[in-house]
Amino acid sequence: MKIDWAALGSVFGVSLVATVALVALFTLGIAGLSRHERATQRGGSDAAAVTGAYACFAACAAAVAYGIYLIVA
Repeated sequence: MKIDWAALGSVFGVSLVATVALVALFTLGIAGLSRHERATQRGGSDAAAVTGAYACFAACAAAVAYGIYLIVA
C-alpha cells in the first residue's frame, strides 16, 4: 500500500483553510451582532453591523451546504 503524501497534504491544507475561514466568518458575525446590541443600548442603531453579521452567517451556511453537497455527490 502506497500513500500519496501530496494528495493527503492538499486535503489537509484545504480542510484547515476551510475550518479557519468558517470560524473567522462566524466570529465576525457574532461581533457584528454584538456591535449592534451595544449601539441599541446607547439609543442608536447600526444597521450595517446587522447586515454584515447576517452576510457572514449566510456565507457560513453556504459553505457548509456546499461541503455537504460535495460529500453526497
